[in-house]
Amino acid sequence: MRDVLIVDDDFMVAEIHRRFVEQVEGFQAVAVTRTGTEALTAVQDLEPDLVLLDVYLPDLTGLEVLQRLRSSGNLVGVIMITAARELDTVKGALDGGAADFLIKPFEFSQFKAKLEAFAARADTLESAAGIDQSVVDSLFGRPGGPAQSLPKGLGAETGRLVLDAVRNAGEVSAAECADLVGISRVSARRYLEHYLGADMLELRLQYGAGRPERRYHLRGV
Repeated sequence: MRDVLIVDDDFMVAEIHRRFVEQVEGFQAVAVTRTGTEALTAVQDLEPDLVLLDVYLPDLTGLEVLQRLRSSGNLVGVIMITAARELDTVKGALDGGAADFLIKPFEFSQFKAKLEAFAARADTLESAAGIDQSVVDSLFGRPGGPAQSLPKGLGAETGRLVLDAVRNAGEVSAAECADLVGISRVSARRYLEHYLGADMLELRLQYGAGRPERRYHLRGV
């Protein structure tokens, strides 16, 4: 069982996240804290496996909490959960070693996928007797091996977020991908079409009223 610390200053939101955690097999919520200072103390005292960390807190930002954890040598898993859609915030989370990023509002299915992906990575690290390229690819989320070079105007870190969104959701449209990553629909479509052309994604046309919807999923999935 993996212990989860929830950090959010909104009582109702924190309670929703706690209930979500309890619905995911293999996870349990061990505490809820409202401030960054409380979070740092709780991580030290409770030694959770995962922290669900909001960006906007009354005293410290979630990014500052993450930075303090890492500077002290604490490698606890962290998933940032926030309404922030700024790319700088996402970049800060990645640079600080966050395992993942969830943008509010989100559905339980998205939340569950993030926790299950975290557990899968942790299981891989715990069980792997040796490292080969397939293990590295599974940990870094590169189904096609080394990262493909991106066209001008597309960034590697945003591209990684796009691939993570597709992987965790199973299948997305450009609009859904844009909401998950926090970018425009046009940008999401450019990334998705690039990875489609690079044979990292596959396309399914969903027919209904009007033009068919283009839906993307990982190749071979």
